[in-house]
Amino acid sequence: MSMYLMLDPPFTPLDHKINYRDPVFLLGSCFTEHMGRHLKEMKFPVCQNPHGILFDPFSVTNSIISVIHNRKYGDEDLFYFNELWQSWQHHSLFSHTNKEKCLELINSTLEVAHQFLQKARWVIITLGSSFSYRLSDSAPDSGRTEGLGPAREVANCHRAPTQWFQKSMMKVEETNAVLDNALHQLFQFNPGIQVIFTVSPVRHIRDGVIENNRSKARLIEVVHNLAGKFQGIHYFPAYELVIDVLRDYRFYDIDLVHPNYLATSFVLEQFELNCVDDETRTLMEDLKKLNLAKRHRPLRPETSAHAQFLMQQAEKIARLKIKYPSLDLEEDLKLFQAFDPKPYSR
Repeated sequence: MSMYLMLDPPFTPLDHKINYRDPVFLLGSCFTEHMGRHLKEMKFPVCQNPHGILFDPFSVTNSIISVIHNRKYGDEDLFYFNELWQSWQHHSLFSHTNKEKCLELINSTLEVAHQFLQKARWVIITLGSSFSYRLSDSAPDSGRTEGLGPAREVANCHRAPTQWFQKSMMKVEETNAVLDNALHQLFQFNPGIQVIFTVSPVRHIRDGVIENNRSKARLIEVVHNLAGKFQGIHYFPAYELVIDVLRDYRFYDIDLVHPNYLATSFVLEQFELNCVDDETRTLMEDLKKLNLAKRHRPLRPETSAHAQFLMQQAEKIARLKIKYPSLDLEEDLKLFQAFDPKPYSR
């Protein structure tokens, strides 16, 4: 009798899988950053989080619609706080001491995202929480989002005073309505696009353990409703892989909230197995070896052995360029060619 130590991963592989030539647009919570970084390292054409990290469905849908319409932000969309010009719809990475530079960064990023989304083949959306924040009557009268839904929803609180906000858990019907609207606009903007939804396995314990579970359950319910309604919508169970398959606090970081490196690697491995085609997975194995070589730090860089190592890596990259001519490997090649062969010629 066999002993099982974990459940099988709860996922049916995609019928049509992601290819390394497919542009992938990513949006959502911090788990999106892990997926985007990984795909970028694997040389996928990637664009991610043009508003920065987002958690709740209001913020995610506002971002999608802003990208679709290539919205231009102006002075009226910013507020000044803690010596920075900031936007309620953006992560603090977009904040700046200079108003014009803040707007330039916001609008140039949206322009790039708009162009990218037009040609994207896949959108990966990671929802983190059903809790949303709205400006209260105590907050400054700024940061409106005309044409993008209720005017006082915020994507990032920027450590402003608590009394500036009203926090609430979005209802299933409310979440379904905003995502349904955004998806309709997305499919009109790019009819051939495929969407993969995930729910972040990061636990929002500050909301409370019970509240976090209620919040995640609402997101899962809505996403499955949408997957049943639209062609081209899929669900990747990142949340279930950590919560139900790994199912142990040893797979979390010291804060007991964020999945650790091992858990994240397991989820990304399952994503590759179930969502990426065979040719691309073969290429990814070569690129993983190349990335390990790039991180190599020689103890004696002046030796002929290290020169030989560099030349071998350059030859491997040259072979990859021939086999996959659409891959951009120029920077990788320059890295391994950046040595002077004269000290080694004897």
